[in-house]
Amino acid sequence: MKTLPVAVLVDAGSGAPLVERTSLARTVWTRARGLLGRAPLGPGEGLWIEPCQGVHTCFMSFPIDVVFVDREGTILAVREALRSWRFTRIYGQSRAVLELAAGEARRIGLAPGLRVRLEPVGDRDLPTPLDSPDPPLR
Repeated sequence: MKTLPVAVLVDAGSGAPLVERTSLARTVWTRARGLLGRAPLGPGEGLWIEPCQGVHTCFMSFPIDVVFVDREGTILAVREALRSWRFTRIYGQSRAVLELAAGEARRIGLAPGLRVRLEPVGDRDLPTPLDSPDPPLR
């Protein structure tokens, strides 16, 4: 299995790291697969799906927190502990979704209105979604 690119999700205001290992799902295949067939996420781990306006948890064996983020990096909504076989609503203004282990969004203080951004790890640039004209959130 190919490893997904990784970034750090930070608070856009303070620059403080929020999610230290954020895997990036930006191709049609990686977005469609999401967390299906993967082990549960641990503390400090997340999956950034971009572009994305809604998710489902069909076939998943563990609950997740789902964070919806707009083009400017502002959190629009947080769905906590979404159990298996659930669907979120579609957030038309959402640019990306961050999936976390259940309870992580509250633990690290993610809430509507907070601005976040992705930072590259090391000297690598963040990849741009292949099927989107918009640049990645930075």
